[in-house]
Amino acid sequence: MQKTEQWGIFELPLKGKEERNPFVDVHLGAQFQFQNRKVEVEGFYDGDGIFKLRFMPDRVGVWSYTSQSNRKELDGVTGQLECVPAMEGNHGPVHVKDRLHFIYEDGTPFVPFGTTCYAWTHQEKELEEKTLQTLAHSPFNKLRMCVFPKHYAYNQNEPVYNPFEGSLEEGWDFSRFQPEFFRHLEERITDLMKLGIEADLILFHPYDRWGYSSMSKETNQRYLRYIVSRLASFRNVWWSFANEYDLMKQFPMSDWDDYFRLVQEEDPFQHLRSIHNCRLFYDYGRPWVTHCSIQSSDLTKVSEWLETYQKPVIVDECRYEGNISRYWGNIAACEMVYRIWEGTVRGGYVGHGETFVDPKDVLWWAKGGTLHGQSPERISFLRGIMEEAPRDLEPVWIGKDTRAAIGKENRYFLAYYGISQSVYKDLCLPEGRKYKMDVIDTWNMTISPVGGIFEGNCRVTLPGKQYIALRIREV
Repeated sequence: MQKTEQWGIFELPLKGKEERNPFVDVHLGAQFQFQNRKVEVEGFYDGDGIFKLRFMPDRVGVWSYTSQSNRKELDGVTGQLECVPAMEGNHGPVHVKDRLHFIYEDGTPFVPFGTTCYAWTHQEKELEEKTLQTLAHSPFNKLRMCVFPKHYAYNQNEPVYNPFEGSLEEGWDFSRFQPEFFRHLEERITDLMKLGIEADLILFHPYDRWGYSSMSKETNQRYLRYIVSRLASFRNVWWSFANEYDLMKQFPMSDWDDYFRLVQEEDPFQHLRSIHNCRLFYDYGRPWVTHCSIQSSDLTKVSEWLETYQKPVIVDECRYEGNISRYWGNIAACEMVYRIWEGTVRGGYVGHGETFVDPKDVLWWAKGGTLHGQSPERISFLRGIMEEAPRDLEPVWIGKDTRAAIGKENRYFLAYYGISQSVYKDLCLPEGRKYKMDVIDTWNMTISPVGGIFEGNCRVTLPGKQYIALRIREV
């Protein structure tokens, strides 16, 4: 009996007949059962006459399975697998907790610190390996990445693999997938999994010269079913339906709704689902959306979005640290760090990106490679502070001059003063409780205890410089 760790991947290959179009004409599914729990999964064709079923067991014990197919040789296949306890570092998939937060399925909190490498899996192997080496020494635990190749500034090269049979010159057969493309994608998602990084997969985007952004609705739905059947068993997958969806004018809003619902129905493990905007927000309040994925430079609105949508807010794009000519890609590191702190202490999660001019056009945001900026180490500093803090911090009020603060049960507060350079702040702390404080220099990455004990209405001395935070903990 094959053993698979909890939240690992059980794979069952089945030999079938390669007749007509196996991507379209063959249906394969299976029911997996453990005690009273039953999970239905869809299979897929992986080329060379091989069909596959994949399953992510989420209960320790012996599971049984039975396949169903319209092909005799694939129908009625039965067997068992033993799900053993998860190994160290495997916390399961990430889900939403208590409206505004995230948690791994084993109960470990997840605080997103993301970055963007749109087309890193469409580069030569050496560059992809360099990207993974960089990520291994970075603070990032979530990566935004495109499924399809991207055609845009600083990213003009041809991809190594194509998702459909055919060619750019002669046209694509959108009814036949190219398994090699998806195997490569799976390999890189597995690499991220080993690093503890969530793969935030962008399913569609407008930056295209291959025709993938203008496929028919029928083709899009077939593609979504195929990719869900292949990837839903990877515990570190998130579904991001589009990057800048509102630039894809050929898709009416009803199509996006339909794509959300399709994936929601097809995904047996209910991975996180969202969609990224350029200017026009999608209605994140809709039931099939699990969290907000927002592009905005105004981080002061995070608290407003939390209140409006009652879901976690991830600002995946707030402009990028870099020096290119585009306005969205030339902010200084201090501004990048400022924005991430500002959004964090308003209750959200803010993503990083980097766009420094390179003679070979290898920009992190596009192709990966190496990080050159000064913000990642300061993001790592913030991540350390957040991981030491109580879980599930939410926006709080601790004084009229402290507008950006999060806290927990009146025993912990984290405030941020951004570009102001006050020499003191007057605070309004809960009566009857005593607190100690630390002044945090978010740029120089220092933490300095403040002498004394504080309570009620009080005044705390600050260093009179920018980018200062204040940590307040109950004695």
